[in-house]
Amino acid sequence: MRRVILICIALTTFCVVNLMAQEWSDAQKEVWATVEAYNDAATKGDAQGFLSYFDDSYGGCSYVMDAPSGKDQATTAINYWLANSKTHYHTLTPAKICVIGDFAFVHYYYTQYAEDSEGKKEWEKGRWTDILMKKDGKWLMVGDHGGQTSK
Repeated sequence: MRRVILICIALTTFCVVNLMAQEWSDAQKEVWATVEAYNDAATKGDAQGFLSYFDDSYGGCSYVMDAPSGKDQATTAINYWLANSKTHYHTLTPAKICVIGDFAFVHYYYTQYAEDSEGKKEWEKGRWTDILMKKDGKWLMVGDHGGQTSK
């Protein structure tokens, strides 16, 4: 009986690990490369590079906001944020990528070590869900929701 239980535990562990190890389709890889590209632009302080991935129809909401904002408000916030902080370390971990035609839903986690305008450095962890739309051959963000979950 003990051997049967151990075999069941081993098989269950094997199945769970294999379910967690994802094989991405070409479309999912393309979308993820886009998410990495705009996050890299933000990490480097390149506001215009980051904002070039925002569609004019964009509407998003971070955890600290009461309601979604449009591209104009996001542009103001991003320009301020990138001008007044410096990211020293940033990593992204995809959780799920769903591509349906010209739309993609991307769930991911991030960890970063950043410095504010006063020189205070902090670790931050969080999660985002980005909604992208393929327009003229380029994936653009039309919505997002997320932000910091812990320090």
